[in-house]
Amino acid sequence: MIMVGAMAAALWGIGIAMKAPYHARWTMLGILLVSVMMLHVILPAGHPLRMATGGDARLWGLLIAFGFIVAAYRRGLARLRARVTPVAAPTAKPGSFSDTELNRYARHIVLREIGGPGQKALRDARVLVVGAGGLGAPALQYLAAAGVGTIGVIDDDIVENTNLQRQVIHPDKNIGMPKVHSAAAAMMAQNPFVTVRPYHRRLTADIATALCADYDLVLDGSDNFATRYLVNQTALAQGIPLIAAALTQWEGQISLYDPAHGSPCYACVFPQAPDAALVPSCAEAGVLGPLPGVIGAMMAVEAIKWITQAGDSLAGRLLIYDALYAQTRTITIKPQPDCPVCAGKGLTRSTGVSP
Repeated sequence: MIMVGAMAAALWGIGIAMKAPYHARWTMLGILLVSVMMLHVILPAGHPLRMATGGDARLWGLLIAFGFIVAAYRRGLARLRARVTPVAAPTAKPGSFSDTELNRYARHIVLREIGGPGQKALRDARVLVVGAGGLGAPALQYLAAAGVGTIGVIDDDIVENTNLQRQVIHPDKNIGMPKVHSAAAAMMAQNPFVTVRPYHRRLTADIATALCADYDLVLDGSDNFATRYLVNQTALAQGIPLIAAALTQWEGQISLYDPAHGSPCYACVFPQAPDAALVPSCAEAGVLGPLPGVIGAMMAVEAIKWITQAGDSLAGRLLIYDALYAQTRTITIKPQPDCPVCAGKGLTRSTGVSP
């Protein structure tokens, strides 16, 4: 017993020294206990090694069973917590900012291009972010920090260990939790004055129209062309501006698509999805960890500019950032008269936020 305890303590200490995640440390302890049980089965009764490790395999079997019960309880509790939707903290009173909010947003308010009216527009804005992964993570963080009043986020994925190299909104402890709930918890912890609406499901055609109708602006940080085309078509049909971005290895691109006000739609620029072999996933080709942060932050910048009517947007321009060679270039993009999605379908949508 003492020998097994010492080995377990040594393995745990090695895990701490190597900064291994908790689940990896528990896996090592599980392997140790299973190995001890196998020794008890293989070695004859009375063998010194068996006696030094407890003498009876049933003891370790009970310990492993207890461990499984505890793990199942913790996992079930985590799932229950993940289903709880964060609720926004109440503001001082409708139409005014509390002293805490005024102090929090002071650096925005002193900007000539934003000021008090712009900050109020941010608070009144409703922004939907598609995807809580590489691009969605920084965009969501900065939208919440900026004081965007209502932020929706839709994603059907869960947090995985491989996400943490770049999706900085998710902590290690949230591995296994739905990304939308992990992101919502981080956003509410950062700014309790915003309302976060997490939707733990995939964006599909049967819900896209009703969902987007609740928002003034859509940010698309999805990682597949099917979703990108669906978001584009839905936003276009309702006259909602779309900020879309994409990543690959060392390069990212971003633009604002607003056909209702003369710019092209996403399908004008990318009329059809490329062959899958030409656009490998991040898992296949890799991606620089900070790159989603750069492009995702640009998405938040464009959103804030559109909401507050500050500066010039990326409408009609595609910005491409090459991190490997430290180059940025901008390409002019125009509506295509033969676009099957937006040709002759520009609609002006009346919202509380001006373009």
